[in-house]
Amino acid sequence: MEPSVGLRTIPMKKASLTYWAAISAFLALASCEKPKSAVQTSPPEVLVTEVVQKEVPEIRQWVGTLSGFENADVKARTTGYLLRRAYQQGGYVKTGDLLFEIDPRPFQATLDQAKGQLQEAKATMLGVELDAKRAKELFEGKVISEQEYTNKTQLYQTKVAAVTAAQAAVEEAQLNLDYTKVVSPLDGIAGQAQAQIGDLVGTGSNTTLTTVSQIEPILVYFPISEQTYWEFADRLKEIMAVAEDKRPEKVELILPDGSVYPHKGKFDFVDRQVDPKTGTIQIAVSFPNPN
Repeated sequence: MEPSVGLRTIPMKKASLTYWAAISAFLALASCEKPKSAVQTSPPEVLVTEVVQKEVPEIRQWVGTLSGFENADVKARTTGYLLRRAYQQGGYVKTGDLLFEIDPRPFQATLDQAKGQLQEAKATMLGVELDAKRAKELFEGKVISEQEYTNKTQLYQTKVAAVTAAQAAVEEAQLNLDYTKVVSPLDGIAGQAQAQIGDLVGTGSNTTLTTVSQIEPILVYFPISEQTYWEFADRLKEIMAVAEDKRPEKVELILPDGSVYPHKGKFDFVDRQVDPKTGTIQIAVSFPNPN
């Protein structure tokens, strides 16, 4: 006789009623919960400012090019062979500093010769001068004729003129000798040498030995269109009518790295005409450059 196993089954109808009763109880509990309060939002902040009427600066930007305030092309003023270069290329020089030296020996010889001729002329003049003074005394004493006195006087004046010419020759020779030392005409940066040692330089070759640029102050050139010029023409005329040392410094310079140059500039000049090739006119602004 096999053992029996007791099984407890729940009638389907009763289980269904129990399930729906649980749902009803859950809904009842849910409906009894206290509703959450709504989130209170504050009104947005609005910035209020007083309306003020004032001038607003109009800013324009242009691409400019830096240049020396003065750019002097240094050339030899006498003809000769370049003996040496006496400056550091790209270095700072002052007015009167030696840049180049031309072989001075031929010019020294010319000067010595001119000085000798001057001494000779002076000696000749002294002898004639004594004759002229003596002739005057004799003429006043009616010892010699007027014609003889006149001849003596004219000869003396001729010798005086010869001394003057000899003196001028000495000064010219001295000047040419001085020109063998080529010096800087201004304070600034001396550029690369354009002539080599041993080159024949001078007025005939018309060779620029180097260029010296004054960089304090420094100029910035930039072109503006003809239309822009007419837009600001009246203002530019007003600025140009003011003395240079009293013009306002309002121009800013933005350097290639994006930084702003610490010194502001002022308008220096406006070019005299519009470039027919580009339709632009050149503006120059000067900036202090103490460093």
